[in-house]
Amino acid sequence: MIRTTCPYCGVGCGVRAEAGDDGAVTVAGDALHPASRGRLCVKGAALGETVGLEGRLLSPMLRSEAGLQAVPWEAALDKVAEGFRRIVAEHGPDAVALYVSGQLLTEDYYVANKFMKGYIGSANIDTNSRLCMSAAVAGHKRAFGEDIVPGCYEDFELADLVVLVGSNAAWCHPTLYQRIVRAREARPQMKVVVIDPRRTATCDLADLHLPLKPGSDVWLFNGLLAWLATQGALDSAWVEAHTAGLGEALDAAGQAGSLLDVAKACRLDPQQVLAFYELFARTEKTVTAFTMGVNQSSSGADKVNAIINCHLATGRIGRPGMGPFSLTGQPNAMGGREVGGLANMLAAHMELDDPAQRAAVQAFWDAPRMAHQPGLKAVDLFHAIEAGTVKAVWIMATNPLVSLPEADQARRALAKCELVVVSDIVQDTDTNALAHVLLPALGWGEKDGTVTNSERCISRQRAFLPAPGQARPDWEIVCDVARRMGFNGFDFTSPHQIFDEHARLSSWQNGAGSQRRRLFDIGGLAGMTHSDYDALEPVQWPVCRPGDRTRRLFGDGRFSHPDGRARFVPTRARLPAHLPDDEFPLVLNTGRVRDQWHTMTRTGRSPRLAEHLPEPYIDMHPQDALLCGVKEGELARLRSNWGAGVARVRHGGGIARGSVFMPIHWSGRTASDARVGAVVNPAVDPVSGEPEFKHTPVRIEPFGVNWYGFILSRAELPLEDATNWTRIQGSGFVRYELAGRKPFAEAGGWARRLLRVEDEDADWIELEDRNGGVYRAAHLVDGRIEACLFVSQRQDLPGRAWLAQMFDKAQLSPQDRIGLLSGRAREQGADPGPTVCSCFGVGRNTIRIAIEKHGLQDAAAVTACVKAGGNCGSCVPEIRALLAEASVQAS
Repeated sequence: MIRTTCPYCGVGCGVRAEAGDDGAVTVAGDALHPASRGRLCVKGAALGETVGLEGRLLSPMLRSEAGLQAVPWEAALDKVAEGFRRIVAEHGPDAVALYVSGQLLTEDYYVANKFMKGYIGSANIDTNSRLCMSAAVAGHKRAFGEDIVPGCYEDFELADLVVLVGSNAAWCHPTLYQRIVRAREARPQMKVVVIDPRRTATCDLADLHLPLKPGSDVWLFNGLLAWLATQGALDSAWVEAHTAGLGEALDAAGQAGSLLDVAKACRLDPQQVLAFYELFARTEKTVTAFTMGVNQSSSGADKVNAIINCHLATGRIGRPGMGPFSLTGQPNAMGGREVGGLANMLAAHMELDDPAQRAAVQAFWDAPRMAHQPGLKAVDLFHAIEAGTVKAVWIMATNPLVSLPEADQARRALAKCELVVVSDIVQDTDTNALAHVLLPALGWGEKDGTVTNSERCISRQRAFLPAPGQARPDWEIVCDVARRMGFNGFDFTSPHQIFDEHARLSSWQNGAGSQRRRLFDIGGLAGMTHSDYDALEPVQWPVCRPGDRTRRLFGDGRFSHPDGRARFVPTRARLPAHLPDDEFPLVLNTGRVRDQWHTMTRTGRSPRLAEHLPEPYIDMHPQDALLCGVKEGELARLRSNWGAGVARVRHGGGIARGSVFMPIHWSGRTASDARVGAVVNPAVDPVSGEPEFKHTPVRIEPFGVNWYGFILSRAELPLEDATNWTRIQGSGFVRYELAGRKPFAEAGGWARRLLRVEDEDADWIELEDRNGGVYRAAHLVDGRIEACLFVSQRQDLPGRAWLAQMFDKAQLSPQDRIGLLSGRAREQGADPGPTVCSCFGVGRNTIRIAIEKHGLQDAAAVTACVKAGGNCGSCVPEIRALLAEASVQAS
């Protein structure tokens, strides 16, 4: 087994992986990894299902009038190098750009940053981490003088109070959430507060849930700071010794008004606000963790600093069990920040706007021309591409036509761009459809390097699979282009050499002259041999000398500002950039679902990950749905001033009136019209440049169709007759959820064309109820089901789970055939229902039957009976909801 790390969220879980002789990959948690201690969430546990080569980009490709053509590496690299060289010569270095990703390894990130900032001479390199973590970076730098997460995961277990702000950790950081769950079980006196407009699965653990008005976080934490001051709850001695600017911060916080004013601004019960404030005041060991719900805002940096201000004012930082804690979204967002992956940063936590630090990096790199001003941030970059001022862009490991706000603008931009280069592992994405050059990169399991997680822990990501086709590491591709452009300094032959240079740069002139020493220093890892690097164990930085182990920072009260003091940052509560009005009366919030990741190019390949929430949806309050004229289970159109999308209406029970939620994962390859990025407004935070994904004014409209249906098919199918569709990966089949407006006059002929059944003598069974508007058909080959289709004018379609089981059978029995036509399983319990526990594939009906049959009273009993909830624990809130439902029905 090879020890590596998970490629998903910023928790950075350790993985043990092994490829068998048959190509199957076995995955397990790494008990020796400090981040996860052997645990994996369901996404990590399903990694072995995602490494197949179907759909992989396996050779370089160039686009011509004839379409994409496979070419040798030399031709593709020459095209990129010549294009970049010509455009720089004609229009200057700022006419080209790189847009990279938190999916890159640190070594990839380092080389790309060196290439762009030190050799091309422009800071036009930004990353999709801009979309999720740049507000935290800005807040850290303003408060601490450096982008520092001061604590470690152990603090969640040592804290007496954990405050989760804008964080659905139960779904988005599951293994860390489970550490909190287990700590709470061991110490029931420990308290958890969740601050989130939605009632998410994370609230299952909460002693107090504050469903604040979207965008009102600064009011809440400014109110807390002011209230702490009036209650005499500040640590005045610590503040006096280690900080600056409290007076200005208190003046700004005081503008929030009284506790009643704060409660009104946040649309909260004043008693709940008071309960939170009192709990915070009396609990020294407090960790406040925040993520996208805070960062993804036009006032995200101020939200971060409002939280940090409360910790500075009470001296709760740098000691066990306390501190503000930014939970990163991607596996290597932190590593990207270390090497200057953002357009306004330099490598090794040095600053672009500091001449001495620019000179230090230039000297170390022996760079011919150094970027001297910040480059274009993500949203601005794509506007510059559309305007024609950026004429070439190289996109690596990300899909901006799905993930960016106002995503249709990104489509327009790339359509106009003179040269679009994409490095990716899959061939068919929304973004790749507009690429002039496609470069095949290595994926997880094939590439080798390091990542850094949310607690500053550097871990090795090791290869255990051979490079497929002609795919290459991202760092090697960049080096090849750089050398073709005549640049020295890119003669690396291994990620070990790149890491060594990265480590040496971190200690280069660190603290020289009048500069305060930067805490990011991994000089103690420089000089490792290749075998030492291969064997590197997880280690938190700083590592100034070999053997250093630093769990927490700022415990000595010394910060990274020149005077060693932390800064209070005055934060003034302000309204979001765009407010609801009569035309767009609702507020859209976006985010992840439990079992999917980003734009599903990896997780979408796993059948078990597809079953929990298989379709895009619009979650909204039933009363809002009534006013909008839409019904649960039916399709609706979500429309903003920037774009529109279509999804199924859902009443999840956790959303307040006036708000709607839609997940981010579906692309043009997995759904006909569900790219929520196209709907999101392009407003950004003026400090960090992070977009406002959590607050877009929208309206919901009916999306009328004449029929709903679904297909399960062993073969991929064209869907020309479907007005709306979603593609879902099954085990041995593909599932399509369909809806259409075009009536079909002759159902049998239409169904045969749709399922591509041309043989008139095919084994074809069908049922049609014209009066009821119901049609069912199935195609069998040698007694085995090949495809089935179910259509109805209403939403009363059969369950999909039991039908999926038919595809596991070598022969269908006569009873199975009858079941297909009747639309239901022939025996009780054969239909497990929609998936609740993806780890063990346990459905809702299975859990309900077990609860009723055995009189189960709690989640532990359900786990003992049917396994559900026994692995990652992410489904436990849903199990508890089913237990509560059963209790209500019984009473």
